[in-house]
Amino acid sequence: MKGDKKMNYPDQLVKEATERMNGKNVEGFVTGQGPLHPKLMLVGEAPGKTEIENHVPFSGQAGKELMHALSLVGLTREEVYITSAVRSRPYRILQRVNKHSQQIETVYPNRTPTKAEVLAHALILDYEIEQVQPKLIATLGNIGLKRLLGNTFTISKNHGQFYKGPILKLNKQKDTYEWSKKTYTVLPLFHPAAIFYNRSLTKTLDEDWSKLAQWLKNETISSTEKT
Repeated sequence: MKGDKKMNYPDQLVKEATERMNGKNVEGFVTGQGPLHPKLMLVGEAPGKTEIENHVPFSGQAGKELMHALSLVGLTREEVYITSAVRSRPYRILQRVNKHSQQIETVYPNRTPTKAEVLAHALILDYEIEQVQPKLIATLGNIGLKRLLGNTFTISKNHGQFYKGPILKLNKQKDTYEWSKKTYTVLPLFHPAAIFYNRSLTKTLDEDWSKLAQWLKNETISSTEKT
């Protein structure tokens, strides 16, 4: 599986995840994308309209910011595995007056996934983490962070701070989470779209990504010494 390849999920897994989403306002299914055993796995929130149309994770405006950040730490899209807590697009149903025609129209803008939707797709993310086996997981925004580390973690409080320990995964009953026996390294980062709403975060984002760059540098040195 090369860097530009999508994850090949078992059919039964996708079927079950789709059934768990029944009755929720979501559409489509975008697979995670990237190599197995990468240095970095990125976990976002959910696909948007652009991603649903072209089936490429983080390919909208936030994706451009993400690719820029990756380039600054010496990585390309093909070198990282990209996924999100929810693999379908959550949408709102909104009625508004069209500015041009003055007619009432119904639109379906993106929205943040609910806890129930994150839980419904938990088995997908668990499968990806097990298959990908990344050296580092970077969560992008609060949704991915809380999915893996619980509600006591917030992006405003924990951004840029490395965590090493168990992560949350779906329990056997598939109705809540339990802590993994395996240990992971997680770095909470702001969602790339955060910069659109708060330009004052620019310096903070740069500092957090510089910590990631240093981790990558240390990882490369460590790997070299072992060989």
